[in-house]
Amino acid sequence: MSTKEFNQLLLQNTEFLKPFAVTLTKDQESAKDLLQETMFRALANHDKYSVGTNIKAWLYTIMRNIFINNYRRKAKQNTIFDSTPNDFLINYNQSTIDNGAESNLRLKDIRAAVHNLPEIFKQPFMLYFEGYKYHEIADALGEPLGTIKSRIHFARRLLKEQISRF
Repeated sequence: MSTKEFNQLLLQNTEFLKPFAVTLTKDQESAKDLLQETMFRALANHDKYSVGTNIKAWLYTIMRNIFINNYRRKAKQNTIFDSTPNDFLINYNQSTIDNGAESNLRLKDIRAAVHNLPEIFKQPFMLYFEGYKYHEIADALGEPLGTIKSRIHFARRLLKEQISRF
C-alpha cells in the first residue's frame, strides 16, 4: 500500500475516532490531543499496518494504548514519596484508653431497634444475622426465597432509619 493510499485511509477513518477519544478522556481538548497523537503514531508505524486488516480496529487499539500509557504515566507522577524521617513517633508515649460506655450505649440502641421490628421482618432478619443463608431461612420458615430476601431488605432499611435517628 502506498503512503498516499494509507494517508487517505487514515483521513477517512478519523471521524470514527473522535467520539472514542472523547469517551476515554471526558474532555474535548484532551480528546483532540489524543486523536492527534494517535494519527502521529499511525503514520509513524505505517510499515506495521497489514493491508486488508481492519483499519478502525488498528486505530482504536493505538488510541486505547496511548490513553492507558498516559494514564499510567500521570498516576506515577502523582505518587508522592515521603522520605522524611518519622523518628519523632518512636518515643511518642501517648496511650489511649478504650471507652466501652459509648459502644455499649450504641449496642443497646441497636438491640432495641431490632426488638421493635415487626415480627414478619424480625424473624428472617435474626436468622440471617445468625449466619443462615437465604435459602436455609426460606426452607425453615416455609416461605419463598424472594419473600425472605425482601423481608430482610426491608428489615435492614427500617433498622437503618431507626438507628440513624439516635
